[in-house]
Amino acid sequence: MAESSTGGISSAEAALLARARYEVMPLPDVSRRAVAELPRGATVTVTASPTRAPSATVAVVEQLATAGFDPVPHLAARSVRDDAELAGILARLADAGVRDVFVVGGDAREPVGRFTDALGLIEAVERIGPRPARIGVASYPDGHHRIDDATLWASLRAKQEHADYTVTQLCFDAETVGRFVAEARAHGIDLPVVAGVPGVVDTPRLLRAAVRVGVGDAMRFARTNPATAASLLRPGAYRPTGLVRGLARQVADGRCAIAGLHLYTFNEIAPTVRWLRAEQRRAAA
Repeated sequence: MAESSTGGISSAEAALLARARYEVMPLPDVSRRAVAELPRGATVTVTASPTRAPSATVAVVEQLATAGFDPVPHLAARSVRDDAELAGILARLADAGVRDVFVVGGDAREPVGRFTDALGLIEAVERIGPRPARIGVASYPDGHHRIDDATLWASLRAKQEHADYTVTQLCFDAETVGRFVAEARAHGIDLPVVAGVPGVVDTPRLLRAAVRVGVGDAMRFARTNPATAASLLRPGAYRPTGLVRGLARQVADGRCAIAGLHLYTFNEIAPTVRWLRAEQRRAAA
């Protein structure tokens, strides 16, 4: 073990918390709330909705950039019609000073145009330009409810030739994330891994989101994560304290390298910010 002391864990946790970014959804009031509730200069990723055009995400990103944040738009391949629409999106992002985009296939069952997956859209971004300085892609420690594991690994290997980092899908278990990082290295994938963890979110809402994105098989998840499954059935808000400390322990022990945290807020921004600040103070004490 590289560092197993309490001090080592605290240092690892402090480093993870310092590299946290917040994910929000492009609902009508999110820009106003982000400006009011997030620390100025924070990295804020803005999701792509299968029920909204990409312009909804871009508009929020432009507003956040103007307000002094570091916004990262999600670009969903299945929601982009063609090269012309993509060129317009890239031009707007460049004008706003956006340096980082997160490219996903998207949740839409049927593509609106010719793009069907993240790799195809990334290749088009590089062909059309201007390419943002950084491109992130998704990965799935718990697997994907519609894609088999072999396909997921092959896809991530192909995308790493074009990407700069990967963010893991919502996951509640530090050991699962650690195993994923080890397996990624065994598959020849050396992208920096940003751990996707839930923020401080109302538990019924978080449970619905977990089921929707397919956090493993529901019964398997309940069997292998009984404490987390039980906590999600209790009233109140879920807090990722134990999960983040578990990740920090793995980093301190040298079991895996994690490049930062990606906090899924589900637009419950203020509670997540308060939690993060309290954890930063505790880790620094």
